[in-house]
Amino acid sequence: MMSVRGLARLAKSRGRWVYSSLESAPLLLELPSHFRNPLQSSPQVLGCRVIYAWASNAFSTARQQADLRSSSAVEKQVDPFSVVADELSILADRLRSLVVADVPELASAAEYFFKLGVEGKRFRPTVLLLMATALDLPIQRQTSETAVNALSTELRTRQQCIAEITEMIHVASLLHDDVLDDADTRRGIGSLNYVMGNKLAVLAGNFLLSRAFLALASLKNTEVASLLAKVVDHLVTGEIMQMTTTSDQRCSMEYYMEKTYCKTASLISNSCKAVALLAGQSAEVSNLAFEYGKNLGLAFQLIDDVLDFTGTSTSLGKGSLSDIRHGIVTAPILFATEEFPELRVIVNQGFEKSSNVDRALEYLSMSSGIQRTRELAAKHASLASAAIDALPENEDEVVQRSRRALVELTHTVITRTK
Repeated sequence: MMSVRGLARLAKSRGRWVYSSLESAPLLLELPSHFRNPLQSSPQVLGCRVIYAWASNAFSTARQQADLRSSSAVEKQVDPFSVVADELSILADRLRSLVVADVPELASAAEYFFKLGVEGKRFRPTVLLLMATALDLPIQRQTSETAVNALSTELRTRQQCIAEITEMIHVASLLHDDVLDDADTRRGIGSLNYVMGNKLAVLAGNFLLSRAFLALASLKNTEVASLLAKVVDHLVTGEIMQMTTTSDQRCSMEYYMEKTYCKTASLISNSCKAVALLAGQSAEVSNLAFEYGKNLGLAFQLIDDVLDFTGTSTSLGKGSLSDIRHGIVTAPILFATEEFPELRVIVNQGFEKSSNVDRALEYLSMSSGIQRTRELAAKHASLASAAIDALPENEDEVVQRSRRALVELTHTVITRTK
């Protein structure tokens, strides 16, 4: 029987996930019905009924088990990025060819963040390529080995296409976000809107989305197309949520995490599920892939929240305190308001005045907001790791290595400094 060890259980009340302090029941939420995830609508996982109830000792147990596994197999640890390095190089070349345009100005804009040296580590494609291998199942016996190899190659090509689509959607969202935030840097260089203007930046983002959906259409899979179309819906929903908050919503951790799911975690979670669906995986396994991506994405953003306060512009590639200076209230401040209710008044006033920023930072420094945000990120990382642990048994060495790499990514996300 397949295991679901390590999966945390969440407390539910009146149809909504209950949020309280980390000491009792750290956040979890039920997303609105139009983007509710499959595990929330179906409690069946691998034939076992998952009863959601949050218990901190579950994470301790999961982490202890992970520590035991890692300590007994240090030699088996892998660098996730090196595992798929050759494939990433090919994928990067394909991305550059996919965004070529006939109009020189549009071509230059669309290629801006796909150039060598500024393309980043390709975090999302790395996750998806590793997930594709981690979910690999033996193909049924064919008449010849050649037929088996042909099927494997075709599937891998289609899964690589999901990685390319995901990266184009991601970069398009960055271009649009920079326009909305009036940003002047991205990845350590001038943002596209700063260098080429807002209009060209918006058009370049739209162009990337169009190329992404052309590639998506070529897969001829309506379920996968629906998943990734939903991602764009979530990106827009998340941005609207950020722009139109009420006083209560600005200080609500539940609301913030719903928005974070839309803006950050939806893309990676639905892309992981798409990779599983293309491989013909069951609903249960596809949902585990979704859970991995969702929790990894949430952990990633929570650490971003921390680094916005603790990182430097050199390491982050953007100005420190950029979120709060743009009036965006993130997890560390929200946790601080729980300890210092008077901070809520400042949050509701906004941060147009530098004096309000300074006062908020004073309260944050006196609180455990940074620490609690790191703890919440670690718990989501543990959930992501547990999803991999719950996948069907597979003794293939390559599959095992990719699964270890996915677990290692959860540690990389919560320990990163940039």
